[in-house]
Amino acid sequence: MCLSVYQAKPYVELKHPEWAESAVIYQVNIRHFTKEGTFEAFRAHLPRLKDLGVDILWLMPIHPIGELNRKGSLGSPYAVKDYYAVNAEFGTAEDLHRLINDIHALGMFVILDWVANHSAWDNSLTQSHPEWYSKNKQGNFQPTPWYDWDDIIEFDYTNPGLRQYMTEAMKYWVINYDIDGFRCDVAGFVPTDFWNQVRFELDMIKPVFMLAEWESRDLHQKAFDMTYGWNLWDKLLAVANGRGYNRHAFPALVEYMAHDVKTFPRDAYRMLFTDNHDKNAWEGNQYLNFSDALGVATVMTVLANGMPLVYSGQEAGLDRSLAFFDKDFIEWKPHPNAELYRTLFSLKHKNRALRNGQRGGEMIRIPNSGDKILSFYRESDGDRAVAILNFSDKRQMLKLQCDGIEGIYIDWFSQRSYQLEISHQVEIEPWGYIVLSQHKIDN
Repeated sequence: MCLSVYQAKPYVELKHPEWAESAVIYQVNIRHFTKEGTFEAFRAHLPRLKDLGVDILWLMPIHPIGELNRKGSLGSPYAVKDYYAVNAEFGTAEDLHRLINDIHALGMFVILDWVANHSAWDNSLTQSHPEWYSKNKQGNFQPTPWYDWDDIIEFDYTNPGLRQYMTEAMKYWVINYDIDGFRCDVAGFVPTDFWNQVRFELDMIKPVFMLAEWESRDLHQKAFDMTYGWNLWDKLLAVANGRGYNRHAFPALVEYMAHDVKTFPRDAYRMLFTDNHDKNAWEGNQYLNFSDALGVATVMTVLANGMPLVYSGQEAGLDRSLAFFDKDFIEWKPHPNAELYRTLFSLKHKNRALRNGQRGGEMIRIPNSGDKILSFYRESDGDRAVAILNFSDKRQMLKLQCDGIEGIYIDWFSQRSYQLEISHQVEIEPWGYIVLSQHKIDN
């Protein structure tokens, strides 16, 4: 038999937009971003976010919110009343157009949050197409089973009419608003073959970027550029703050690295974070969760394989959970987090080893003598990045085995020359980090 039958084939068949390869993503909670909670008020923050190093702005749902069975005074943005309209709470369609134009003018990109699994109880589709919804044993509309999502009702994707409607609605926003893609809510609850068809039709309009709120390999083949790195967040949390902290927590973090390298497709993007709207609303804020380990956890989300996410307010030191169903707002102030992000994102953009997908470098472990020290490097196209991360609350003197990667680097935070020896001894602070960069070819 011809050997071509056994030729290895890449799992990811879709083509990523070129602009996403070294991108950083930022989640925008319009409702809470400013006191006004509008598109117009948010526009003033665009230059600041550009300066921070943000490339992709993910806008949480911008559609009108259902009133029937609403939670809180304003309801959940994930209870969509009209897929073709703009929530008047945020402004007008013209305001949204102006915001998107400004984002593009600054060289950034914008994706909309899309809720395909369910709608509000008072979405007009319940009247015009009740057959598009799941029903309980009594034949009534029902929320997604097993969850406390009683403000929404679930669609039934066995119906081709629903699939066509939802596809056309998504195409509408790309065609009429020139958005650059979607973040798709609970994407794993919707059949993968639906997403595959959606991606095909969207890419016929323009190259789009698709983020799935899910963590599964199958979504990467034809539909989604990126899925969530929930698993890394869990591992970082266990090591960082004492919840579940035991002798297995750090080995589990190391195991994450092994599984990412060996089980995930090379060209699949993974979104890495220390906070997002779900974590912030229901599981505590970045400081409650990570405490003194927040800095090293943040560094991990940028140096590891994946695309780093910043949630609204993290760069200003957001230290509380924002209200989800009612009005709240973020206090904007200078904070060291902003400089940490800015420094890390400049490295993400410059060092080709940190690119997303197959053109980035594989994470390779550097043996060390420390306790709960994670050390690894990535290299690609002549560039190399080294991370030495202390996931313990004690200062350590340790030795690294750097055979094959020794040489002169830039200490990225001090911007000083750094000599990495074959057998390298280094001292590192509690919850500290050392990030080195090498550029063998001028960028």
